[in-house]
Amino acid sequence: MSSYQSLEGVPSLAKLDRAEEFKGAGGFIIATDPLSQRAADVRAHRVNWQSYLQGQMISQEDFQFIREFDNVSAENREKVLQDKGMQAVKTFQNLMGKISKDQTVQYILTMVDDMLQEKHDRVNLFFDYAKKMKTAPWSQFINMLNRQDQFVINQAARIIAKLACWGRELMEGSDLTYFFTWLKNQLVAKDNDYRQTVAGCLMMMLRINEYRLGFMRLDGINTLVTVVAGNKIGFQLQYQITFSMWLLAFNAEIAMQMDRYNVIPVLSDVLRESVKEKVTRIVLATFRNLLEKPTDRECIKDHALAMIQCKVLKHLEVLEGQKFEDPDITDDIEFLEEKLQESMQDLSSFDEYSSEVRSGRLEWSPVHKSEKFWRENAGRLNEKNYELLKILIRLLETSKDPQILAVASHDIGEYVRHLPRGKHLIETLGGKQLVMQHMHHEDQSVRYQALLAVQKLMVHNWEYLGKQLQAA
Repeated sequence: MSSYQSLEGVPSLAKLDRAEEFKGAGGFIIATDPLSQRAADVRAHRVNWQSYLQGQMISQEDFQFIREFDNVSAENREKVLQDKGMQAVKTFQNLMGKISKDQTVQYILTMVDDMLQEKHDRVNLFFDYAKKMKTAPWSQFINMLNRQDQFVINQAARIIAKLACWGRELMEGSDLTYFFTWLKNQLVAKDNDYRQTVAGCLMMMLRINEYRLGFMRLDGINTLVTVVAGNKIGFQLQYQITFSMWLLAFNAEIAMQMDRYNVIPVLSDVLRESVKEKVTRIVLATFRNLLEKPTDRECIKDHALAMIQCKVLKHLEVLEGQKFEDPDITDDIEFLEEKLQESMQDLSSFDEYSSEVRSGRLEWSPVHKSEKFWRENAGRLNEKNYELLKILIRLLETSKDPQILAVASHDIGEYVRHLPRGKHLIETLGGKQLVMQHMHHEDQSVRYQALLAVQKLMVHNWEYLGKQLQAA
């Protein structure tokens, strides 16, 4: 049974994703996104069903129904569907299967989408017909995702999402995997004019907890972070993707894993640059979920430290001085400030360091050059299966930022200076080779720190070699 409901008891945010929509003439949804604009044009170009009948492309039965349904008033549409619901689905399926002209298929899909949008429980007509035919209610629409016409595939996706969310049964197995994979691919396709529609489908799906888990298992969080971190996506898509992250974070299991994907640093950037209240609101709400929903206290602590490291607390102080239409924003600011201030009081130098490394945003904070810090904590870089060391080495391999490369090289050097036996581990993990490569970096500070780190690595090599020669 589907559990599609009002967004976990947060009605104010439930309304936000409809902020740009309003009812237009005839009861249709009018919006600023490209698909809705195109749908208005599609509705205006009526189809000559008589020509399809005369060309023997459709049956007399389908012709009679579609002609009646296409001309019925909104007030009488419900009575037609009550009397001929199964025939409606049968006709739609037949027409989509027999007619190949894109313009007509666009019209049929828009008709179906409007019908479902008008009254959500009409999706059960498709479930009833699918049960009779021993197939899935969304099968024919999933097949349409392979077509070339962009309006057709995105309108089909809207219908799939509605069937998957509003019907009496949930989508599962290969169908769910295929649909989520399609949504992911469409989100990262930069030439896709309908990404807002795709994101809207995802927002709808992720209201249901079972779908959240399915999306996470397909590495969906990584896709969302990639899109938000990209340039020039526009505030509406930025809002929709963050909204999806907010929905995911209602699941405790998912919330405890989200910062592995750099969610907090990326959303911190969004918060800092946001000029739209609803974007600010949804980022704050996501941060709140990341501090409220996890069941593991250590995870909550890590999330709070990551927010502190990303200067969220400082930005909250800026937001405090602003006026917002939505009172929930003030409530979230107060909640986050309280939780982050509590974490600040318990913050050790190693907590600060580990949070900074995990964020991937290294800077010359005091701990890096503290002799006392390295003397007391060098060995702790081996904890959790060398997690922090591996991150430092990954940054040496992937980062283009000279400051990050310089700090990472410095920290590798300090690690082996205070923990000589760690040099073999650094070499095994590929760190030594990366540091040596950065000795030729174009940035002077990177070259300098890489040179110092290599000297610290080699000193231990020479000491070890000297002992071996003496023993011989």
